[in-house]
Amino acid sequence: METLLRLCVIGAGGCVGSVLRYLVSGFVQDRSGSIVFPFGTTAVNLSGCFAIGLLSWLVEARSLFAPETRAFLLIGLLGGFTTFSTFGNETLALLRSGRLEFAMLYAGVQVVVGVGMVWLGRIVALGIWR
Repeated sequence: METLLRLCVIGAGGCVGSVLRYLVSGFVQDRSGSIVFPFGTTAVNLSGCFAIGLLSWLVEARSLFAPETRAFLLIGLLGGFTTFSTFGNETLALLRSGRLEFAMLYAGVQVVVGVGMVWLGRIVALGIWR
């Protein structure tokens, strides 16, 4: 795939992923009713981790997607959808506001459960596309 085409495909995926991140995060945060804990970002990061686990398994084990589709989904869409930069900013905000317990809980859930969701996505993909 040519460089310009690859950049356009990734950019289109990033645009879609960013809009989805905004919508999903806002929806979950509104439904949570919390003004302290960032449930919306948590939901986006964990579901993004699961999705990249599932899709990366399909790419590695089944070579399922064309290079353009891989670039769109894995780099663009999921890169725009997952929000670890927001995670860092929100963790720091919790720390700066003196909410150490929420900052530790938030960081722990993101890292430990996120890695677990990547693993679970791969296990689900293996079970479905054996």
